[in-house]
Amino acid sequence: MSRGTRISSGVIATGFLFAVAACGPRVEGQTGTARVTVFEGARLITGNGDPPIENAAFIVEDSRFSRVGRRGEIEIPAGAARVDLTGKTVMPAMIDVHSHLGFLDMRDASMSKDHFTRDNLTDHLERYAYHGFAAVCSFGTDIGDLPFQMRDEVLPNAALYRTVGRGLAYPGSGPADPSRNDVPYAVTTEEEARAAVRDLAPRKPDFVKIWVDDRNGTKQKLTPPLFRAAADEARMLGLRSVAHVFDLADAKELVRAGVEGFTHMVRDQPVDEEFLRLLKARPEVWFTPNLGGMNRALPSAAARSRPRWADEPMLYETIAPAIINRRLDQLARAPVGGGANPGRVWDLQNTAALKAAGVRLVLGSDAAGDSNRWIGVTAHMELENFVAAGFTPAEAIVAATRTAAEVLRLNQLGTVASGKSADFIVLDANPLDNIANTRKIARVYLRGREVDRAALRAKWQTPPGRTSS
Repeated sequence: MSRGTRISSGVIATGFLFAVAACGPRVEGQTGTARVTVFEGARLITGNGDPPIENAAFIVEDSRFSRVGRRGEIEIPAGAARVDLTGKTVMPAMIDVHSHLGFLDMRDASMSKDHFTRDNLTDHLERYAYHGFAAVCSFGTDIGDLPFQMRDEVLPNAALYRTVGRGLAYPGSGPADPSRNDVPYAVTTEEEARAAVRDLAPRKPDFVKIWVDDRNGTKQKLTPPLFRAAADEARMLGLRSVAHVFDLADAKELVRAGVEGFTHMVRDQPVDEEFLRLLKARPEVWFTPNLGGMNRALPSAAARSRPRWADEPMLYETIAPAIINRRLDQLARAPVGGGANPGRVWDLQNTAALKAAGVRLVLGSDAAGDSNRWIGVTAHMELENFVAAGFTPAEAIVAATRTAAEVLRLNQLGTVASGKSADFIVLDANPLDNIANTRKIARVYLRGREVDRAALRAKWQTPPGRTSS
């Protein structure tokens, strides 16, 4: 598509969208209902950081990997179905540790509490599955009991749901988006902070989230006594606490307070040796750097520059043309250099510094946090930002798979290994050559079953009120 080209709502290259289905791997032996299947011939990236296994073979029994090795070197059970993946690359399904599910309607890009329903949450989990994600954690803006109910469910064609429930913030200083701003517990005293954590505790949230951000000087943020009280109460109740942070001084005090994770990188200045020493003394601490996903590529040099994501093929598989066109129009009308995020000055540099210090860094996209963080593409493009910060493609994949699973304590996910859940992506190109190749998805398997990506595409491309044929 040439520069400036707009997208027709009626034509999105249907042949492109269904080409994968026509060119999928060849299956011999038993039908798709087979309980034992051997996948052969692919380059296998296991997710543990080791070199890939060329001409690999792995066996899936029911929902788990049973054997993993090189083709011709592992015993194949009699009667197993065989899937030929010659020419493909396989990697573990990924995990998005930082998102905000439920408020974004991906049909029209509107944000509202009214969207926070089982149907919309399921839609978000399906979109994650479509893009090769086995699990996602929603961070601090989940409403009521529904998220905790869905956390205990395993839905077909959907990623697993993990949730923090409601986070804690000084009134008005939580999420920037107006639809979510009043969701967190409003905390102005130490006792209110402790009471909020006690209210959360019976639901056993995956974390207790604490917002510490003055939104570029426009809001009052939680003071150290308040966030220390929240972190301390969480610790006493056996819960892990995490923080949304902007300033280096706050990050230091949060580490001292016992916070285990951060959902953003330090963005006000370069990290210093004192901070690195604090982190080295707490090796369990992790960050989702949140380097901007697709929004990092917004035009800045000229008002009419075309962002690189505008020609991303994956975008057009799941997102309505009207949404894409509206965003391109917004950017075309923006002032030159307008909308720059001040945190972008330091986030790449600080991510590189923490990586060099051995701090755990994991994939988190902040997807669905506003109308322009679209589920799927945002997370994939965040992997490019990891590489821009100094990761090799192999290291970026580990951050999105094994390390992310460790952070969420999803021990069955994250690597292709015997006994693990059979969650993996079949790619048409090698992401070790170019991390953008994680977006060239041929198939996705979750819990040993192939995700019906064609059916999901058809559903998302059908206008509301109509049924697909």
